[in-house]
Amino acid sequence: MEEYIQVVTAVEKKKDAEKIANILVEKRLAACVQIVGPIKSTYWWKGKIEKAEEWLCVIKSKKGRYEELEKSIKENHPYEVPEIFAMPVVEGSKDYLEWLDKELKNEAAPTNFI
Repeated sequence: MEEYIQVVTAVEKKKDAEKIANILVEKRLAACVQIVGPIKSTYWWKGKIEKAEEWLCVIKSKKGRYEELEKSIKENHPYEVPEIFAMPVVEGSKDYLEWLDKELKNEAAPTNFI
């Protein structure tokens, strides 16, 4: 089951989350991206504690797509050092995982917004 992953990244603006989601799904790097927010984040940045309202992207993909997925996030992410974490999926609904496989096997469609 380790071939499936869930990746998360957070951005300050909803429109940036939507842009990243559209690009990843359009390129078939993700079968689904859920946007959650706004959320509150507290973190260290350049020697001081910062607080921000952010939008979280929860990305459904496969381990073999991670490198290209990370590259695409970095190319389209507004942060200097974006959060990009991938976690293995240890269990999942057979029907959902079959759908995920099917969507990630399809060829990427041409994009108008890249």
